[in-house]
Amino acid sequence: MQNTIPARSEADPRFTWATTDLFESDEAWRAELTRVRGMLDELKSYEGRLCESAATLLGYLRLYDDLMRDGDRLISYAFRKSDEDTRNAVYQELSAQSRNLLVDLDKASAFSTPELLAVSDERFENFFREEEGLEHYRLALTRVRRKKDHTLSAECEALLAAAGQLSQAPDEIFSMLNDADMTYPDAVDSEGKKHPVTHGTFIPLMMSPDRTLRESTFRSLYGVYGQYRNTSAAVLTSQMQQLQFFANARRYPSALHAALDHTEVPVEIYHNLIQAVHDNFPAMHRYVRLRKKLLGVDKLHYYDLYTPIVADEDMKVTFEEGKELARKALAPMGENYLKILNEGFDNRWLDVYENKGKRSGAYSAGVYGVHPFVLLNYTDTLDDVFTLVHEMGHALHSYLSNHTQSVTYAGYVIFVAEVASTCNEALLMQYLLGQTKEPRRRAYLINHFLEQFRTTLYRQTMFAEFELWCSEQIRKGEALTAEALCAKYADLNRQYYGEDIEPDPEIALEWARIPHFYYNFYVYQYATGFASAIALSQRILREGKPAVDDYIRFLSGGCSTDPVSLLRGAGVDISTPAPISSALKMFDQLIGEMEELTAE
Repeated sequence: MQNTIPARSEADPRFTWATTDLFESDEAWRAELTRVRGMLDELKSYEGRLCESAATLLGYLRLYDDLMRDGDRLISYAFRKSDEDTRNAVYQELSAQSRNLLVDLDKASAFSTPELLAVSDERFENFFREEEGLEHYRLALTRVRRKKDHTLSAECEALLAAAGQLSQAPDEIFSMLNDADMTYPDAVDSEGKKHPVTHGTFIPLMMSPDRTLRESTFRSLYGVYGQYRNTSAAVLTSQMQQLQFFANARRYPSALHAALDHTEVPVEIYHNLIQAVHDNFPAMHRYVRLRKKLLGVDKLHYYDLYTPIVADEDMKVTFEEGKELARKALAPMGENYLKILNEGFDNRWLDVYENKGKRSGAYSAGVYGVHPFVLLNYTDTLDDVFTLVHEMGHALHSYLSNHTQSVTYAGYVIFVAEVASTCNEALLMQYLLGQTKEPRRRAYLINHFLEQFRTTLYRQTMFAEFELWCSEQIRKGEALTAEALCAKYADLNRQYYGEDIEPDPEIALEWARIPHFYYNFYVYQYATGFASAIALSQRILREGKPAVDDYIRFLSGGCSTDPVSLLRGAGVDISTPAPISSALKMFDQLIGEMEELTAE
């Protein structure tokens, strides 16, 4: 872990991603942007004649694929460079131009859906007989035509596409406020030493055994969010309003229906998740009581939730050690999987350490025809190793889909993305547990596993429930004031965590710092993905090659079929609550083992 946070210019190139694999320079990027913008005019020239013949339709679809591939490289370069230092005005401009390109692409192609829907079923089928190359696009075209009830006239579609730029504003404002403008007072430990509080240091500081430091960090961060609570409420309100606007425009019953229909996921899966977690509140409340007991505190606070509950076990893991752990833990995935993993490690797919202005958190971004890029903010904790394998799970999912599918079908939906990442995490945990029988170390690892359940299945479901509530308030015409948001968020925390934790007023502000509330019903997929990953990892370890082969086919599937069917092919039926309930049963069993291991 770095002792000080360097400027981007001081970062060791070995631990930064190779954006030159996308473009050698900003000048090369600008030249490509000019060329791609010329392709937009060519795309627009198909308006009014898209379905005049099968050959014309095929020409349009191939041009659109080329635009998606080349535009992806442009957008990835701009966003990756901007995320290196969010304060850099040059890359803020490139990112803005990339967003404009996306909007302009939507505008230039807005005519296509209404024209495709105007074709009769008989003529549609004749196209495939007349032009053999169109067969490749049958599924993509069928997906367009199934949305007939939610598609408007060409003029209205063009208007909605133009409004797309406005729809990005809440996320952009939140990002600037959260990543670039907000700064936090230093936290102070029990010896009076100061510690810088940033998005990258917050969780490591909250994991500290020094309770004074944890409390100071907690109050430092949320004190600043409290100062901006009304602004944050206005930004979140704008996000929910724009989602509702587009849902109404496309004649969906709700923003939830609109979001899940886009990924071919039934809304029942969202509601099943929340209900299954509610049914298993007793296990979470049991875990909170155990944490309170093992920490030996009279009152458990929210700033006590991240620190390990097994004393004297400080698992520091350097980045090199983390990579080696990843290789060993993922060995059951087979030689080819490990070969790709090492290719990423050895060829600068990753941006490893925090620097001033760098985007917080972690992510993986696949780029068709290049390779994935992975952002980390590595601080030498065991959590960081889990983040490493998590993001490399995304990266290898992208790699395998991009190398197996055409650009038309390579892009998988988020619903299955979180399965690939959390399956890797589950394999890492099973590997670590298999390496130790020593009670204290085993208890430490089980606590870490329990925390994955808490933060992924329970906490992300709580986020999902909060997001749904926000959306419903807007749908009903209710105001999302800071007071209303804080009251609802505090109430959900009481339900999920129970009565054995103090209702710290600061936790009611946590909603204001969650970027995923700007991702359009995204967070529930962490929970469904985690439950699916538990089932898949168990099958891989139990059955070996047959399970691995099914899983690799799943990772290579892109969007070649709907996500629920892709998962079913790998061995998990997420259309039922069973995977959620099964995972939470494991959670309860792990709590029981933890109680035995830590019994006095």
